[in-house]
Formats: sequence, C-alpha cells, structure tokens
Amino acid sequence: MVRASANSVNPHVHSGVRIVVAGDKGTGKSSLISTAASENFRPNVAPVLPPTTLAVDLYPDHVPITVIDTTSSIEDVDRVSEELKRADTVVLTYACDRPETLESLSTFWLPHLRNLEVRVPVIVVGCKLDLRDESQQVSLEQVMSPIMQQFREIETCIECSASRQIQVPEVFYYAQKAVLHPTAPLFDQETQTLKPRCVRALKRIFILCDHDRDGALSDAELNDFQVKCFNAPLQPSEIIGVKKVVQDKLSEGVNERGLTLTGFLFLHALFIEKGRLETTWTVLRKFGYNDDIKLADDLFPPLKYTPDQSVELTNDAIDFLKTIFDAFDADFDGMLRPRELEELFSTAPESPWIGNPYEDAVEKNAFSGLSLDAFLSEWALMTLLNPTFSVENLIYLGYPGDPLSAVRVTRKRRADRKRQLSERNVLQCFVFGPRNAGKSALLNSFIGRPYSEAYNPTIEDRYAVNVVDLAKENKKYLVLKEIPESGIAKLLASKESLASCDIAVFVHDRSVESSWRASSELLVNIAGHGENTGFEVPCLIVAAKDDLESFTSAIQDSIRSEYGSRGSYTNQCEVRGFQRYIPPNCKCC
Repeated sequence: MVRASANSVNPHVHSGVRIVVAGDKGTGKSSLISTAASENFRPNVAPVLPPTTLAVDLYPDHVPITVIDTTSSIEDVDRVSEELKRADTVVLTYACDRPETLESLSTFWLPHLRNLEVRVPVIVVGCKLDLRDESQQVSLEQVMSPIMQQFREIETCIECSASRQIQVPEVFYYAQKAVLHPTAPLFDQETQTLKPRCVRALKRIFILCDHDRDGALSDAELNDFQVKCFNAPLQPSEIIGVKKVVQDKLSEGVNERGLTLTGFLFLHALFIEKGRLETTWTVLRKFGYNDDIKLADDLFPPLKYTPDQSVELTNDAIDFLKTIFDAFDADFDGMLRPRELEELFSTAPESPWIGNPYEDAVEKNAFSGLSLDAFLSEWALMTLLNPTFSVENLIYLGYPGDPLSAVRVTRKRRADRKRQLSERNVLQCFVFGPRNAGKSALLNSFIGRPYSEAYNPTIEDRYAVNVVDLAKENKKYLVLKEIPESGIAKLLASKESLASCDIAVFVHDRSVESSWRASSELLVNIAGHGENTGFEVPCLIVAAKDDLESFTSAIQDSIRSEYGSRGSYTNQCEVRGFQRYIPPNCKCC
C-alpha cells in the first residue's frame, strides 16, 4: 500500500476547514496568520485580523482553509468563546521567549476549551522561536510531554518563527490534517495500538477484499485493493516490499497465501505511527466510513412509511441471516454463545445488542446462547424499532444485495383491520397494568425466564420477543412491549402512540381489587385514546397470578356489563407457571 494520492476523490471529505487561533496577548497569533497567508513577514500587522482564507493549493488535500484570529481582551471573552465553539480545530499559541504563556495553556486555555465542551483537535504552537534564550535549550518533547499527557486532545506540537519564516506553513498543514485525518478515532496514543472500532472496520474491509475467503490477501487481491483505494496498481516489487516489511516485524503477518488480517492491521498501525494517517483514512472513506468510523448515512436511503405501518426483514435478508448463524456456530450446537455472537459482530463498530432494548429481549439458554429463533427474533425487534440501524448492521455483516432489498414496508394496520387479514410477520403487543400486577413476569415467562418473587418495578419501556407458531410453516414474531405506569401520560399525550400497536393487553393481579380497578381504568383511557385518534386497537384483559385467591368472582360480570365488545377476558394466566404464550382463547394474536 502506498501513500494516498492528493488527487483521490473522497466523497466524505470536509468541504472546508475552520481554524481558530487563540492564546495570550503578544504570543504572535496575528503575525503567524499574516505570514502564512502572504508568505511574507510583515512587522506591523493589525492586533486582530479579519477571517483569512489560505490558498486552496497550499496543501495536498486542496480543501479551503479559513483562519479566524482572536483577541486576548477580557471584555471579548464571550466572542472568543463563540468562535472556539465553531472551530473545526484550534491552534493555541505561546511565545517561546515567555514561559508564562506556555504555562497559561494548561492553566487557562486548555481547561477553558473543556469547559466550553469544544471537542476538536488542538495544535499547540510555540511562536517567536527566533527569540528564545539560547542558554536554556530544552527539547519540545520535554516541554510538552506532561501537558500532552494531561490533555489528550492535543494532536500536535510545533515551534515556528514568523519573522524567520520557519515552519509557518507546517502549522496550518498539521491543523488541517488534524481535521481531515484525525488521530483520535484511529489510534490510542497511550497504548500505541489501533482503537477497537478502527480494528473492526479494517477487519470488515479485509474480509470484503479477500474474495476467495482463504483468510489472506493474495498478490492479485492486494493489487485490486490498491487500485480501489488509491487509483494506482502496485508493481510486483512493491508487493514483495510490503510483505517483507510485515514479515520482518511479524512472522504471522504473512503466510503462503498472502497478507493475513494480522499483517493488514499491523501495516495500518505502522502508517499511523509514521504520521501517514491519510493512508488509513483514505482506505476507510473509500469503503464508506465517516469520521466516527461508521458507515456514512448517505449509504442508507431513507425509508418512507406512516406511523401505522412497520418495517420487516425480507426473505432474502432472513435467508442471509440463517447462513450467517450457521457460519458462526463454531461448535455446531445450534446456539450462538456470547463469544460466537461477538465474533459475528466483529466487523460492526460494536455489538448492536448491548444494553436496552435488545440485551434482555429474547430467550437464552443457561450459557446465554441464542437459538436461531432467538437470533432472528432480535433482528425482527431491531428492524421494527430502528430499520435503518438494522440495515446498517446487515451491511456490516456483509449482506450482498441492495440494502433496500433487505426490508419491506408493511400495509397500514388500519387497512389490515378493515380486511381482517394481515400479511405481517411481526406483531406488536402493548402490555399495560398497574404496579406489581405481573407485567414483567408475563414478559419474562414469554422468553423462558424463571419466575422471581423479587419485585423490581419497570421504569422504562421494555421489550420481549419470541416466535409464535400459528400453524405449520407459519411463524410470527410477537413483540411484547411493557409500558410502565410512568409512561402512560406521555403515551396519552401523543396522537400516534397507538399507531404501531396491534393489540393492547391489560394485566391485573386477580387477588387484589385495587389492581383490577387500576387496570380497568387504564383500559378505558387507552381504548378511548385509540378511538379519539383513529388508531383503535383490540384489547385483551389478563388476570395474572391465577394461583392466588380471586378478590371477587364478579369481575367477569363487571367486564361484560362495563366494556362490552371492547375486549376479551381470560383468567388463564398463572404467571408463575405461565407456559410461554398468551392463552389460546386470544383471538387477536
């Protein structure tokens, strides 16, 4: 691999770079900017220069640079702060002949940037190098090392002299480079290793380029990669040279088939260590990655659908996922254990199922493994809640088709209810009920979790999803969404809150009268909200804890007289022994 060409077309590059120069009074800010723009030193410059544009062809990337000078007056601190907040990168200056201005960087300027939450690369520049006391020669590394340890946002340190025109262009070259080719997303300076997200992206790129899937890039595959990324082929001698560099440092980096993944990662770490970040960034951007090392948003055309429509995976996507499941089931036990699942998602920025709402949403075995049904259930839930995120992760896994061929938009629920027929494969059930009614236990039982006497109130929406066999070869994914009591007011305030709901379940503890009354009040409010907004939903009342004594046998009579046909009633839900699904007399699911 060679250095990125200055003429490489990069669709994700910045259209311009805004550099803000700040520092103590008299540290040479204005002279630095003036000399860079005119390529001449002017002894008398204005105290604060207007915005200055540097020549586009001054640096290889040909990206416009605007430099903003700032004042050091206390009365203008708010204006300077606003400029700093708009910066793509910040140049902080100190005077080499005035040590107190260097100290000011760590006591004021760098903490000030943090207080402003300015999270951009910082270039520290020692100006007036020609005026430094020659009797106190200290290396820049010795001076800056403690400050850089404390403030990791510092990308580069450099000394210059505007009057002698020493390293002035380099200041703004490094400032621009810190924006276009930043170190922080790629490399951990402290451990001197590639960052995890960078490793995962490069691994995906390696796999995409390993056309014969033999775990190594052959000479032909290396050359194809070079042409794709840098628009120039590698000569045979260059390929030999690349592999020799790797092999001399890392024996496992090259084998008889070619350059291994280990060797590929080593090369990129070497480029970064040598300051050639543009090489790795060119590779990442050529494969669609943005500055966060995620696939750029413009790779996913936006899906258009109404609130009462949903998005599901197509058969093509499901078949692909079944193939992926089998490929990563290393021990052929029909389950994906955590280490196998981590390997499956090792080409994504991170596993998409860490934390809510996915981590505890499906059935797992004793070793936290997922069956194929549980694996596909997670995907069904992710596609329902965040279709773009789902398609993005399919691409990370190597989905070969058009991204839009992976998902389909369903017919409107209102139309389904009118026809009394639905072709959707993913159904969503909202679960309502008062505190301690048994909602969480219902969800836990649905995904095979053991019953627990401990009461842990739900404080945010929670999901459980599983496969329901309606008939032979007719599987549906049922998503249970538990709505906590604290979420009811928000739901009732939104006109479209019930648009995505296929059925509403109202749970109460049959042994407690107040639980029944609270649940029935919820039913009235929710059903009324559906009627008022045009998103009516079938309702089902579930009496949980059927093993306990009922507070009254008159409940069913009350339902029939008060709610008529709004809902159906079942008292067959003994949550402690709940056998996985909503009872069979539920006509809605």
